[in-house]
Amino acid sequence: MSADTSSATTVAEPVEAPRQARGTGTGDADDRTRRRSLMTRLLVRPEIGSLVGGFAIMVFFLAVAPSFRNLDNIGTILYQASTIGMMAVPIAMLMIGGEFDLSAGVLVTTAGLAAALLGWWFNLNVWAAVGLALLVTLAVGLVNGLLLVRTKLPSFLTTLSTFFVLQGMNLGLTRWVTGNVSTHQIADMQGWESARRVFASQFALQVAGHSITLRITLLFWLLLTMLGAWIMLRTRQGNWVLAVGGDEDAARASGVPVRRTKVALYLFVAFCAWLSGMHLLFGYGVVQSGEGIGKEFIYIIAAVIGGCLMNGGFGSVVGASVGALIYGMTQLGINYAGWNPDWFKTFLGVMLLASTLLNVWLKRQAEQR
Repeated sequence: MSADTSSATTVAEPVEAPRQARGTGTGDADDRTRRRSLMTRLLVRPEIGSLVGGFAIMVFFLAVAPSFRNLDNIGTILYQASTIGMMAVPIAMLMIGGEFDLSAGVLVTTAGLAAALLGWWFNLNVWAAVGLALLVTLAVGLVNGLLLVRTKLPSFLTTLSTFFVLQGMNLGLTRWVTGNVSTHQIADMQGWESARRVFASQFALQVAGHSITLRITLLFWLLLTMLGAWIMLRTRQGNWVLAVGGDEDAARASGVPVRRTKVALYLFVAFCAWLSGMHLLFGYGVVQSGEGIGKEFIYIIAAVIGGCLMNGGFGSVVGASVGALIYGMTQLGINYAGWNPDWFKTFLGVMLLASTLLNVWLKRQAEQR
């Protein structure tokens, strides 16, 4: 009888263990089903660092810069942030997918130049020139994507090549058409006023007796941020971007369309560059052919401050937008505080390094939890 009892016990124990692992027994639940605390879930979010940093910078400049507290200046800060944020959103998605685009800054200028030069040279309706500029810009994005997936070269090299090609074409074609380094005024052409209302309008918001002037770029920025966040968090395509950036070979093996995903990301960058270029043209009336150089690094910095890692697979669109806001607050906050603006780039470099270290730590925490 004793031997039979021991045998029965040996058989019963393996049946009970899985039941406890499923959380149906009296033991502790398995780690895979244990609910994480709210604090833990917040700490592993990639944008948490930028949110904390943005709040700290805002409080800091509110304390040291009297002009920063002036409600009339809010519109200026938001405008500065929105022009960066419109491009930081697609660049962040591209970086989450494991790639870069060093041509993004000059591509914005290319879009504005294309609309102005084509409209003036062919005497087109402004809206026709805007449509042609969209096709030109998307063609550049398509070339960037196809060069990457066909040649297998690093995106750093392919888009750096595009950067130099566009930089030379912007200057050469503008000189050839206008004889100068800037475009002709096309404000007298048909369709200008309606296009300007779409791409460069502004409106006043009354707050506590103060009139805050807001630009249409703020709306573009918010819409792009919501669209990017929805894609990344709620769609299959967002999962593809994360998978491609995390492990391209594993993503391909699991059926993810790697090439199509990367090309689509470059096309999205191109679309946002076109939108930014149209604001550049209709907001200022003319486009300088040398504009945009160096802006690509600002877009990348905003994305990194917002939680994106340089090697892909981790990041946040919302965080990138907060990174753009941090850039706007810092640049104008230094001026409002009366400090020497020559130190701004130094401060920016420190923020970039600190953000990168924080993002690496947050990713490790996310993997461990």
